[in-house]
Amino acid sequence: MRRRSATQSLVRLLGQWQESPSSTPLWRQLTDALRLLILDGRLPLDTRLPGEREFASALGVSRTTIASALAQLRDEGYVQSRQGSGSTVRLAGENQRHTPRLTAAPTLNLSTAALAAGAEIHQAYSHALSMLPEYLATTGYDQHGLPVLREAIAQRYTARGLATHADEIMLVNGAVSGLALILRYLTGPGDRVVVETPTYPLAISAIEGASCRPVALPLPDRGWDTDGLAAIIAQTAPRLAYLMPDFQNPTGQCMDHATRQTVADLSARTCTTLVVDETMVDLWYNAPPPPPLAAFNRAAPIISVGSTGKSFWGGLRLGWIRASSQTIAALIQTRDTLDLGSPLLEQLATCWLLENESTLLPARRHQLKARRDMCASLMQEYFPQWKFRMPEGGLSFWVELPEMMATRFAARAEGSGVHIGVGTRFGLAGSGERNLRLPFTLDDETLRRAFTTLQPIWATLAGQSGGNKMRKII
Repeated sequence: MRRRSATQSLVRLLGQWQESPSSTPLWRQLTDALRLLILDGRLPLDTRLPGEREFASALGVSRTTIASALAQLRDEGYVQSRQGSGSTVRLAGENQRHTPRLTAAPTLNLSTAALAAGAEIHQAYSHALSMLPEYLATTGYDQHGLPVLREAIAQRYTARGLATHADEIMLVNGAVSGLALILRYLTGPGDRVVVETPTYPLAISAIEGASCRPVALPLPDRGWDTDGLAAIIAQTAPRLAYLMPDFQNPTGQCMDHATRQTVADLSARTCTTLVVDETMVDLWYNAPPPPPLAAFNRAAPIISVGSTGKSFWGGLRLGWIRASSQTIAALIQTRDTLDLGSPLLEQLATCWLLENESTLLPARRHQLKARRDMCASLMQEYFPQWKFRMPEGGLSFWVELPEMMATRFAARAEGSGVHIGVGTRFGLAGSGERNLRLPFTLDDETLRRAFTTLQPIWATLAGQSGGNKMRKII
């Protein structure tokens, strides 16, 4: 069944797409903005778009503008239209009848905050293959996960200050899969789930995919608003809250000891379950983060989610859930409706990576810190009007633009072969129009090439918006 894109929701997703004044025709500006939503995944495949008349009225433009934008997207292969059925989203394919738009250069992806695999990943899989024969006599189905790997992860938590046993760990197919499983177990349609804003886009997708209603907890420039969290819990009675205290994605902030204590005590006092995403916990640059949030109040209903994706390699597609043994047992039963366990080879590879993490992770942190510093220098050189703070860890900068122009800038960049993460992907109800998430995971040469492409685009937009009033704040 095709999903229908609510008109007002689509308008919010489009954000500040219009340039004024501009020599670019309005229909072309709309085309670029819609294409960006499709490529970002914010307009999923098979989504049916509003009718031309309804869409034009909502945007305050002519029906001709809508028709021209949709015609261009059809030519590029991003939209398919049928008489009487409207227009639906698709992705441009190799066998499309029309020639797709040409970009100035091969696409440079500045939207994904992740590293390519290093030589250690090949070593890990080689070791895993050597260990595999002793497991081939089993069925390979195990919804709990390999005992040896669960024990290794439990020891990691214990070393970080949260005493943990292997039966309090289960393996899942990545952190998002873990969150989806927790949502299936704890929530029902219409339940409220508190999320930081900005936050990880796929977490929002998982929450909405579970038919829950995300409730925004805005993040201040520094730290967390614990009074705001307490007020939201009191006013909305959420089923759970999703937090990222360890180098929050996308801001890079790290929750301090005092705030963790306050949040954990609030969870215990209100019986509000916290799902704590720890996928960035290993990526610190100056000092490791405080102990896990669950260590600050053992009576608090806190479920932790971890992953190998950022610490080692996203292609492993392996994560874990840390919770009470009773909760883990219930999650294993719930898992029957999703899958039958995690791949054995990846679990064995992860065992080797964890055994060698004391050698592997410092080198990874050193590489990322150097790229962070280089990216900051390049932003100062190419985009002195941008405002940002040096992240304490993680993989990206959260950039604040002088004006609400993120969508326009990203749409122009896409046309020049550079894909960047618009701030509205990380917020609710269209928030984040003044922000970009800029990963520093690319090598220096590639990043400079991308910035060289983006700088004239930015200069043109800034000039149209009165760039002489902008100031540099670092």
